[in-house]
Amino acid sequence: MGPFILRRVAQMIPLMIGITLITFILANAVPGSPLSALAFNPTISQEDIRRMEDQLGLNEPLHVRYVVWVSNLVRGDFGLSMRNQRPVLGTIMDKLPNTLILTGTALLMSLIFSIPVGVYSAVRRNSAFDNGATATAVAGFSMPTFWFALMMILIFAVKARDWGLPITFPAAGTHDLRGGGGVLDRMHHLFLPAFTLAFVQTAAWTRYIRSQMIEVLNQDYMRTANAKGLRERIVIFRHGLRNAMLPLVTLLGIAIPDLFGGSLIIEQIFTWPGIGQLAFNSAINKDYTMVMGIVVFVGFLVILGNLIADVVYGLLDPRIRYD
Repeated sequence: MGPFILRRVAQMIPLMIGITLITFILANAVPGSPLSALAFNPTISQEDIRRMEDQLGLNEPLHVRYVVWVSNLVRGDFGLSMRNQRPVLGTIMDKLPNTLILTGTALLMSLIFSIPVGVYSAVRRNSAFDNGATATAVAGFSMPTFWFALMMILIFAVKARDWGLPITFPAAGTHDLRGGGGVLDRMHHLFLPAFTLAFVQTAAWTRYIRSQMIEVLNQDYMRTANAKGLRERIVIFRHGLRNAMLPLVTLLGIAIPDLFGGSLIIEQIFTWPGIGQLAFNSAINKDYTMVMGIVVFVGFLVILGNLIADVVYGLLDPRIRYD
């Protein structure tokens, strides 16, 4: 296992170099300069703009600026925000807990719903429950995330009281500004964005788990377990689900980019103060240093998540040997 981890870490280096190179090229391919908005500010002279360009190194060749930027990244210096001159890495770390809470809760909700529904649909294949779950999964997988988020706000935050629903949910922020901030208050604010983010993922995983369980149920060792007279619950969960869940570990690693990508839209709609909202606002304000720092940071988290998924897969399946 040790040599495998070392090889994977070594493979991360050229991958991270590629991420930084593409990020830098795309950020600098955007029309205009990071200081172009200051040209229309009557309080700032052209001499001040030229001085700021010299300070930011914008007059240097592109390859020189890239080498300087990557050298600073290696030392943990992501630069300063062009908007408020705050350290980029410090700002990202301030927003990271909110994003991890949102994506982690969405991931947990997806697993809680998708595993039992997928297993039961496979065991009761072609039943009314299976057909209903299939229709719901297809609808959820085809539904745009932003539209579903707006519908959740309309139903549970705007129309809930008019329709006599027993509970309403806030549609913005992480806590109540009027004396809130407790655990229950934060969970109340977390439910709508987390459920919205989890719904599409749950729809996809339900179909995947169902197909995996159907394949496992047709294996010879499952017939042998049934022939021995074991209870159906033991056969399904101890012998069937354990083998059907192994590929899901790899799927979890692949799902990390989807969760971070989806959180950008969800955080903006629900004004959730996380990395997604920070990236959106930074892009709107042409804060290139912040955008590049966020892309590199999230890219590193995605690569790390895939590495952890590979290691966990090997620990769960003793047949795999990382020689």
